[in-house]
Amino acid sequence: MSQRYGQNFLRDPNIARVAIDRAELVPADVVLEIGPGRGILTELLAETVATVHAVEIDPLLSTALAFVTTEHPNVLLTWGDAMKVPLAELEPSPTAFVANLPYNVATPLVLRSIPELPTINRWCVMVQREIADRMFAAPSTPAYGAVSVLMQLACERTDLHPVSRAVFDPPPRVDSALVAFRRLPSWAERSPEWEQLSLLIHAGFRHRRKTLVNGLTLANLATRAQAEAVLTELGHDLRIRAEAIAPTGWPPLLAALEAATVGAS
Repeated sequence: MSQRYGQNFLRDPNIARVAIDRAELVPADVVLEIGPGRGILTELLAETVATVHAVEIDPLLSTALAFVTTEHPNVLLTWGDAMKVPLAELEPSPTAFVANLPYNVATPLVLRSIPELPTINRWCVMVQREIADRMFAAPSTPAYGAVSVLMQLACERTDLHPVSRAVFDPPPRVDSALVAFRRLPSWAERSPEWEQLSLLIHAGFRHRRKTLVNGLTLANLATRAQAEAVLTELGHDLRIRAEAIAPTGWPPLLAALEAATVGAS
C-alpha cells in the first residue's frame, strides 16, 4: 500500500459513525469529504445525506471507490489534489465538511475551506491530535498561534474526540482526534477583511519570540512608530507578543493599522 499521500485509512466504521454524529448531519446535507480512501466513511455518509462530494488524489484507490459510487449514486467522485481542485465550483454546494484528512495537508485544507466554501457551516475532521489542540488553543499557551486565531475568529468548537491509533491502517505514529466545529454568525462581519486579517495574523506570529512591534515592522506592515502608536491606542503594552492577543483583539488591530498607514500615505 502506498503512503505517498500521507493517508492512514480508517478501518473502524464505529469511528465513522462518531464523525457523522458529531457533524450533526441531516438528510438534506451536502457533504465534502477529502481523502475518502477505501470508502468506509464515504458509504456511511452516502446513507445519511443527500450528496457526498468525495475528492481523492490516489488513482490506486479507483477500484475500491468505483464500488462505492456504483452502490451509492449520490457519491460524486472528483479525482485530483484537493489543494488544487476548485472546491468552490462543486455543485451542489457543500453544507458540511466531514473527512479523515491526510495529516500533511489538514491545516491548509481546513483554513482554505472557511473563506472559499461559505455554504459550509459544520465541520468534523480527523486530524493529528496536536493540530486539533492548536486549532482552539487559548492565548499565551504554547499551542496558540496563527491557526488558533483564524479558527476562533470564524468558528466555535463543538466537540473533541480522541481516537486510538489502532483504528487506522496502517496505524499512524501520532495521536489523532476528531474535532467538530461550526461557523460563527460573526463570520459575516469578518468575511470582507479575511485576507487582510490572515496576512496580519501570520505576520504577527512569524517571529513569535519577538514583540509584536518588531513583528509588524519586520513584515513591513507598519513603521515602528506607527506600530507603537497603534498598540498604545488599543491599550497594549509595547512589549506585548502576538501570543498574548486574544482572537477578538486582531480585527481592531487591523482596523487601527489600516487607519494609521492610510493616514500617513
